[in-house]
Amino acid sequence: MPPPVMRVATTDITDMISPGPERRMALPGFADEFVDFPHYIIRITERIWHDREVDLCLKWYSHDCAIHTLAGPITGAQTVVDNTWATLAAFPDRRLDGDNVIWSEEGNGSFLSSHLITSKMTNLGDSDFGPATGKRVLVRTIADCLCRENRIVEEWLVRDNLALVEQLGFDPQKVAARQAAQDAKAGRSLVEVLAPYHAEALHSVDAEAATDAQRIAVDLLRACWQNGDRGRAAALSDFRLNARVPGGRFLYGPDQHTDWRAPIRAAFGPRARLRIEHIAEVPYLGEACDVAVRWSLAGTHAGAGAYGEPTGAPLLIMAVSHFRVIQGRVREEVTIWDDIAVLRQIAGFTQG
Repeated sequence: MPPPVMRVATTDITDMISPGPERRMALPGFADEFVDFPHYIIRITERIWHDREVDLCLKWYSHDCAIHTLAGPITGAQTVVDNTWATLAAFPDRRLDGDNVIWSEEGNGSFLSSHLITSKMTNLGDSDFGPATGKRVLVRTIADCLCRENRIVEEWLVRDNLALVEQLGFDPQKVAARQAAQDAKAGRSLVEVLAPYHAEALHSVDAEAATDAQRIAVDLLRACWQNGDRGRAAALSDFRLNARVPGGRFLYGPDQHTDWRAPIRAAFGPRARLRIEHIAEVPYLGEACDVAVRWSLAGTHAGAGAYGEPTGAPLLIMAVSHFRVIQGRVREEVTIWDDIAVLRQIAGFTQG
C-alpha cells in the first residue's frame, strides 16, 4: 500500500487559462481538456504531484517509457509510480512548481517539453541520500519529455541532487561513496551502467541550431565547455548575466561563471567532448527568447579540479540549460545536472 502523504493545496491552472477556441492549439491524439501543450505538461504534473493522484502516471506515461538519468536509466510507467511514492515517503509535502516550459514540435504528432521545476519539501523519511533529517529544502529539476497521443513516451530527467544533499546536511563525497558501494554489491558500477550514454555522447552528431537565439545559446555552451574561450563566452553574455548552476549556486556576471566552470573543465581533461542533444525555443516578451538545450559532456577524469585528484575514470555529465536571450546576449541561465552522480562515477571506479 502506498505510504500516507500530505496533500498539497494547489491552484487549478484551468482557472487561469481561458479554454476558448482562440486560445486552443491543435493537439492530435491529446485529451480535449488541454488548451495547448504547455498546459498539458503543467496540468498532468499538478494532478500527479499536487493532487497526489500518483496512479495517473499509468495513464500519462507509456508502459515502456524510457527515462534517462545520470544515476542510470529506468523503464516503464509502473516504475514511475513506485519511484513517486518512494519520493513522497521521504518528502511528503513535496511540490513541483512549474517555472517555465520551453517546447518544440517534433513531427508526426509528437512534442517535446523542457519543464523547469522548483520543489520545496521537508525531509520526514529516509531517502536514497540518508536518514530523515527533518530539514526543509528547495531543489530545482528539469524534465525533458517527449510526448505523443496524450502520453510521455521518453523522458530525460536532471535534478540538482548536490544542492539537495548539501541542504540535508550530508557530505556529498560520503553519499556518493555509499551509493557506489551499493552499486558494487549489486555487481555493477555506475560507469558500466552509463557506458552506452558515454559512447553516444562521444560519437553522435550534434543537434543543429536553427535561429539566432539558438545559435547564441549553443555557441555559449561551446565556448564554455568545449573550447574554454573566456572572451567568446563573455561576448555572448550580458554583463549582468544571472546564472543558477548545480549545488544551488547563484552566479552574477561572466567572470563568476568562468571561475565556477574552470575546475570542472579541468577535471574532464582536454579531450572531453560537448554534445548538443536537443534545442527548443519559445518567445518571451517582445524581442526576447527562451532557449532550452539538452547537452552532455563526456571525457575522462584526467585533471585535478572540481572532483579531486585525477583517477582516470570515464566521466559523463547529462545536463539541461535554459537560457533567456535578450538583444543578442544571454541574460539569464539555469543549468542543471546531478553532481552526486558524477562523484558516484568516480567513487565506483576507484572502489573497483
